[in-house]
Amino acid sequence: MMMSKRPAPESGLSLRFWGVRGSTPVSGPDYVEFGGSTPCLEVRCGERLFLIDAGSGLYNCGQFHRETMPKTVDLLFSHLHLDHTGGLPFFKPAVFDPERTVHTYCGNLDGASAEEALGRLFAPPLFPVTLDVLPCTIQHHGFRAGETLTFPDGMQVDTILLNHPQGSVGYRFEHGGKRLCVISDIEHSDPWPDPKLRDFVADADLMVYDGMFTDCEYPTCRGWGHSTWQKGVELARAAGVKALGIIHLHPCHSDDRLRAVEAEMQAEMPTAFIARERQVVQVGAPARKIRSKGLALAAIA
Repeated sequence: MMMSKRPAPESGLSLRFWGVRGSTPVSGPDYVEFGGSTPCLEVRCGERLFLIDAGSGLYNCGQFHRETMPKTVDLLFSHLHLDHTGGLPFFKPAVFDPERTVHTYCGNLDGASAEEALGRLFAPPLFPVTLDVLPCTIQHHGFRAGETLTFPDGMQVDTILLNHPQGSVGYRFEHGGKRLCVISDIEHSDPWPDPKLRDFVADADLMVYDGMFTDCEYPTCRGWGHSTWQKGVELARAAGVKALGIIHLHPCHSDDRLRAVEAEMQAEMPTAFIARERQVVQVGAPARKIRSKGLALAAIA
């Protein structure tokens, strides 16, 4: 699996990280390499686009694709906490295009869509205007995590309910013989790994996982709905996952800290890495080594 900042290829399964930070955006000299935007992922099945979550990273996604964004956009929410939704009105210029339709999909509300929750969030006194003033069309769809989503063009995406306050949804994409699983936000169970989750991610070429804490940090944050890179490695090994990418990075973790954590993690699983904002991964592509800040990152097979 190859990691770069080059545009995604026209075929195959690819992933671009637009936001990898958890809870709140951060900025400054300590956050240059890994980035400070909150969750937003771009998945490409060939040319077919899916977006996961609308954190602050959605703004840069919109700016990057301002000339090429399709007229119909499918936005899959893991859940609706603020760090995963706050970027939606700033998805420019997409939301200012009256010819564009944004379809949102929400699966952690027992079948209800995100419409009511987002309507409360993006309204006075919390927000100056409501979403219906945006020129684009926003259509909301609800489902129950565990169902398979089938889109009008025949594309299918599998889902699973994750352990998180108010629930969260994991997604599985399969294209061109490759498998990508996005598992965030999640708090690991005891015992671990959970058998249903192990089966869901089995044999994935890449699993993206919520590794906000280290094992040392986790005990004081138990019940907050997040996991550790160590539990991600355990799950990956049990499920035969080929590569592991860690997201939902702690806002207090600087570039120096994350490089050290990454080195420790790669000693346990050489094909694991901590995701970097704007990084592109061609899922299942031939391995190669890249360098960042003079440090060699592990080749991902």
